[in-house]
Amino acid sequence: MWLRRTAVCAMVVPLAFLVLRDAPVRLAAPERTTAKPAAPPAAPRPAIVSRAEWHADESLVKEDAVYTGTVRAVFVHHTGHTNNYDCADAPEMLRAMEEAHVRGEGWDDIGYNFVVDRCGTIYEGRAGGVGRTVRGAHATGFNAHSVGIAALGTFDPGVTVPKALIEGIAKVGAWKLDRSIDPRGIVRMVSTNDDSLYRRGEVVYLHAVAGHRDTFSTYCPGEALYAQLPAIRAEMARLRDRKK
Repeated sequence: MWLRRTAVCAMVVPLAFLVLRDAPVRLAAPERTTAKPAAPPAAPRPAIVSRAEWHADESLVKEDAVYTGTVRAVFVHHTGHTNNYDCADAPEMLRAMEEAHVRGEGWDDIGYNFVVDRCGTIYEGRAGGVGRTVRGAHATGFNAHSVGIAALGTFDPGVTVPKALIEGIAKVGAWKLDRSIDPRGIVRMVSTNDDSLYRRGEVVYLHAVAGHRDTFSTYCPGEALYAQLPAIRAEMARLRDRKK
């Protein structure tokens, strides 16, 4: 069922697992606790529900976080959950997601850096500190110098993407993206994994705010959410301009 270079963005629904196949990239001599302090963000930090608040199981985390340089790209995902969940159930859904990523996929921790529910609530994903550039496991070949933001739900063609969800993604994206980069612009990235759409070492020019499908053979983040990327970019730019 799972062929090489074919995947969906993934997570757990209450009755079944829908699992992402992106493996985290292991860089040589990764930067850990010696990362330099980042420049001040271009947008204010939004309210974020911490791992402690959604009761992440820290005993599942296998290794310390790995830190990379500044965030040059934002990758938007969807998790594959049903869309009619009660937002009060989001923490439970995240705990199931964490277990699926660690015990099911064998990863160090949850793959995404942040998760946003349909009510616009932003949740801390992978451990390591929301204010730092923690390398996730969300975009094979492009996990370094990026942030993975997952929308809790499945956004097939015709599905209405809640405005609150769009705004939540934009808020955390505007805060995390390096202040020198226009969220409506193009960035230069380098693939680190042949399993992406680009060979290892290949220079790639991507939207600063991209969908998972832009670098991997996958449907993620769903047709409906992918169509909202221009709106997310515009909202990110507005939030950053407002701080000036």
